Amino acid sequence: MTTRNIAAIDIHAHYGVYKRAGFTDLENQFLTADAQCVVDRARAVNIQWTVASPLLGLMPRGEADTCEGNRQAARIVEMIDGLYWWVVVNPRQPDTYQQAERMLKLPKCVGIKLHPEEHIYPITDYGDELFEFASGCHALILAHSGDANSEPCDFVPLANDYPQVSLILAHLGNGGGAQGDPTKQVAAIQASVHRNIYTDTSSARSLTPGLIEWAVQEVGSHQILFGTDTPLYFSASQRARIDEAKLNNQEKEHLLFRNADRLLELHGTKISPRMG
Repeated sequence: MTTRNIAAIDIHAHYGVYKRAGFTDLENQFLTADAQCVVDRARAVNIQWTVASPLLGLMPRGEADTCEGNRQAARIVEMIDGLYWWVVVNPRQPDTYQQAERMLKLPKCVGIKLHPEEHIYPITDYGDELFEFASGCHALILAHSGDANSEPCDFVPLANDYPQVSLILAHLGNGGGAQGDPTKQVAAIQASVHRNIYTDTSSARSLTPGLIEWAVQEVGSHQILFGTDTPLYFSASQRARIDEAKLNNQEKEHLLFRNADRLLELHGTKISPRMG
């Protein structure tokens, strides 16, 4: 039985204009896609539901207009079938807290996106106020992880102190660059007291042969969610990595659909008819 017929949930996507200092205009263009393009690419490989955050709320690094990115997302996502979104919270822009509190009540806003690297703050400096806020809102968090401001180990005390918060540490295998430690997200899951830490496959490193299989062996298939980081990566490639993984079909189903479906519903968003 192939798993290509499973309608997947992409828990980690973006849309909008990519703006990275040091990249040429052509390189930035390659990584840019509007919301409809993101959904069309996903649907072509049976990713039926995509949860995205607006690149406008994250970039350029240290200069993003996070509030405007969220305002545009609330308008754009509502118009596109199969697209849901993360409201971006930037503790260096305090207005995003009040904005997120309102927007989390919208039916297609599933939780909070944190990006300490793009917003340039150490999670150790702002983690308590961010997690206290998320706990009060009963919000799911998706956080960039693996780099200097977002070490997975630094999230562990926060997840342990706020058991009501479910935390997805993005980018399985990202350890701070191509030569970084690929075990950091898995180690954080293993150190979680309440089993409320998860990871997703939204990294170039996840294409490494054996990494996803090793992660499932270490923490089980219930703690890992499918993510693409599109349009930074090609959705079809990220999907194929799961479909062709050396895992059994039940494990693949957990990654592609069931884990995200369960977590989203736990935090108040039912985005799909439940599978049998």
